[in-house]
Amino acid sequence: MTDAIHINQRVRENAENLTLALESHMLKVFAPDARKELRLFSAGEAAELLGISPSFLRKLHFDQRIPEVHTTPGGRRHYSAEDLLTIRRILEETARTPGTYLRGRRDGDKVQVLSFLNFKGGSGKTTSAVHTAQRLALKGYRILCVDIDPQASLTTLFGYRPEFDFLDSGTIYDAIRYESPLPLSQVVQKTFFSGIDLAPGGLMLQEFEHETPQALLNNIQPPFFARMATALQEIEGDYDVIIFDCPPQLGYLTMSALCASTGLFITIVPNMLDVFSMSQFLQMSADLLDVVSDAGASMEFDFLRFLINRYEPHDGPQQQVVAFLRQLFGDEVMVATMLKSTAISDAGLTQQTVYEVERSQFHRSTYDRAVDSLNQVNDEIESLLQKAWGR
Repeated sequence: MTDAIHINQRVRENAENLTLALESHMLKVFAPDARKELRLFSAGEAAELLGISPSFLRKLHFDQRIPEVHTTPGGRRHYSAEDLLTIRRILEETARTPGTYLRGRRDGDKVQVLSFLNFKGGSGKTTSAVHTAQRLALKGYRILCVDIDPQASLTTLFGYRPEFDFLDSGTIYDAIRYESPLPLSQVVQKTFFSGIDLAPGGLMLQEFEHETPQALLNNIQPPFFARMATALQEIEGDYDVIIFDCPPQLGYLTMSALCASTGLFITIVPNMLDVFSMSQFLQMSADLLDVVSDAGASMEFDFLRFLINRYEPHDGPQQQVVAFLRQLFGDEVMVATMLKSTAISDAGLTQQTVYEVERSQFHRSTYDRAVDSLNQVNDEIESLLQKAWGR
């Protein structure tokens, strides 16, 4: 008993010390009560995001077809995300083909709901989800991120502190709980990243896992697998794409997200231990999806893809694993891979993504390599969205 008390005390002390250290770190990164701000983008970055040439962008300014933007004393233009959206709208008005510059939903298109999942931690679910959301937002899509992981890493990346901001309320749990759920619109938060709203996660989400068995016994409606889809119905008209960051487990929360999704991305690090883990995950998923399908859940997806994450192209064993997966799953393995990069991990030290940090903070080749990899992955995802909409 003495040893148990000693261990409990050490665990508590470690938890308290870590909490204080993390709070100190966050205070250094962000001022108290401050929120993150998105950087400005260079003319080259703006042109790439808009899908036009830098010379055409300059001509738009010369012809005064678009508003002026922030200009440095040296004459260099820099664009905010809001500037990019304004320019998109102006270009769309005169585009010969509808949807050339505003590529989101049109009348009759259903909202696309994407889940990033795997029940093995460290497979890059959150990293993939947040970079996809940001790239799509910068290209003009209206995005809702839904953080259903009690650890709330995605929520933290958007500048919130879940352990303080959403300790007792304000998370997606409040919209899917069994007793007096709130409308999802009362939970959704604006973020610093133009074009992205957030339904935050937090520790309260664990309650959904604990309460669901009793709710099933009491036949509370709608059942767990339909609660997320039901909550989304209220706000889905406001968005083109909804993105779930799922927890590293195949529980009721993940199943609820799957039953609301139109597309699935299973993240996989190319080593055999992760592949064996994914094999178990797929088998368990199939069994559970059969159960909820028999109970009345809709299990129709527009696409399912395996996303290779943290890939090192010059690593021979990884190359073999990727070749094995492509031979096994064919076109369901995404063509583009997300490379392992110090730029991604270093940006994470300050709770940022590669799209948020300045190129000057990294070695140019390291930064460009990471951005090119992310862009290829996310542009492939965008093409899947467009195909799902019949374009």
